Amino acid sequence: MSIRTNKMKAVAVLMKQLTKAKNEFHEKGRDESFEKKLEKLRLDLNRIKDVFVEVKKNEEKLLDTLAEVYVHLHRLDRKKLDEDMEGICKRIRDSAHNLLPTLVFDDSYKEEDDRGSPQQLVQPPQRQSLTAGDVNIPDDQLYYFLCLLIFPENAIIRKGIAINLWIAEGLITEKETADELGEDVVHKLLELKVIVRYGSTNDPLVNKFQIPHDIRSQFKFYLDRDLKSIRPRHLLLYRKKFTIGGIDTKNVTSFNIFNIGTSYLNFGPQWVTDSFKNIEVLQLGRWQDSPIHHIEVGSEEFLKELIKLKGLKYLSLRGISRIFKLPSSVAKLESLLILDLKACHNLETLPDDISSMKSLTHLIMSDCCLLEAMPKGIEKLTNLQVLKGFLITTSEKTPCTVSDLANNLTNLRRLSIRIGSEAVSRDFVFPSLQNFPSLKHLKISWSVSDPRSLKFFIHWPVSLRKLHLECFHGKSLLEFLPRGYEILDELNITGGKLENIFLDTRWRVKILRLKYLKQLNVDTDDLKISFPFLQYLEIKQISNHSYIERTYE
Repeated sequence: MSIRTNKMKAVAVLMKQLTKAKNEFHEKGRDESFEKKLEKLRLDLNRIKDVFVEVKKNEEKLLDTLAEVYVHLHRLDRKKLDEDMEGICKRIRDSAHNLLPTLVFDDSYKEEDDRGSPQQLVQPPQRQSLTAGDVNIPDDQLYYFLCLLIFPENAIIRKGIAINLWIAEGLITEKETADELGEDVVHKLLELKVIVRYGSTNDPLVNKFQIPHDIRSQFKFYLDRDLKSIRPRHLLLYRKKFTIGGIDTKNVTSFNIFNIGTSYLNFGPQWVTDSFKNIEVLQLGRWQDSPIHHIEVGSEEFLKELIKLKGLKYLSLRGISRIFKLPSSVAKLESLLILDLKACHNLETLPDDISSMKSLTHLIMSDCCLLEAMPKGIEKLTNLQVLKGFLITTSEKTPCTVSDLANNLTNLRRLSIRIGSEAVSRDFVFPSLQNFPSLKHLKISWSVSDPRSLKFFIHWPVSLRKLHLECFHGKSLLEFLPRGYEILDELNITGGKLENIFLDTRWRVKILRLKYLKQLNVDTDDLKISFPFLQYLEIKQISNHSYIERTYE
């Protein structure tokens, strides 16, 4: 693959080639001076691995703001412009200032940051009704909220990260409906106004939120007051560089590890000591909203020690660099509920067989761009509710089919499929997709441009409510969406060659998102013809619109 073929994968490809070259240089003879230079190159590449993503994201934010101003000026909306002027100007300045990502090459990542405490042990108080000022949280919602206080001040928290944490903490125990219950909790906390939505106020869905400063400060008082009398539970990592294995745990009987701000994780030899063996949550990966937050491990060898964590329920390696292979020891974690590998850009190999992970409810492999094959046994994980990043490539590299998943994973509610560049049409024929009895969210991404790849669905799951098509190669949705299926709450189309969005049936889509479709030209008023039940429309970077957000009555 040429570096210029896909700029989003350029650094990952270069890192792979660097590792290969480093090994070959080593075989020809060691040169410590030269190896240090190669190591510096690797560190620098890691520092800028998400630079293209961040530049694009900041560019879009600036264009969105400018597009909003243009709409106000075009409509001569003096009142609205006057009300929003101060905020608009600030957003323009901030977006312009952030147009270049804040990736600076300094020496801070070479030396350990000794400022402040390396960890903080926090255990929320026992469940009770708690009142702070004018805020009252019922006891059935209190513990959910207190768990969120491990996130730092002003943090933007993704709803999915919060729900996964609640599942791992044992607050949500219903395996069949865990994510739905988590959604209900977020909704209730929003109603209580102890969290506030982040992003557009017009969007009917809340995917990110924050804890207001005044709410946080009031409830943090209770946590600080009771710290000395409470058994420690959370080990929060703050240092830029941190070594796990050198922690004094003689007075700690049980705790979970949560990476708040550490970028460079080292693991001592045999780091899983007796006091570590009761760990249930190991959140080492990125929780932050932006992919610019870099996390790196000194070596992937630490993963072999995970076999000792018999009670581990939640393992997140999301966004961690320098993990090339997930060892077979991970597949032996029979108590694991959530395995999050999203955006492990160096990850190439998974365990050969994961069928023994019977408790797994969430398997997340999205955005692992170098991953080439799926492990055996996915279809045997009958408790799975969420499966993201299921790769379809050649038959040899995809040992089970979507039909196998449909026949066995009756609890599956969210599924994302990536059709790899090596796939041929016979590899993605899905006649049994309708057999998923509980599937509500489906995402399909194409790496292959074979037009035959657009004609593989025969029937849709009857429970489907959200469909996301990414890099769709068809020119018209009629090439792909069958007649007779009209109930769909949300339709998202991101990237691809779509030219015509209109359908000849009256689909009951309530939320429609169209993004990065350079060949699509639409009249927003005409969209109501195909989508008469439309309540919310979001458009970003299509042929004739840079940004539109509209609600309909």
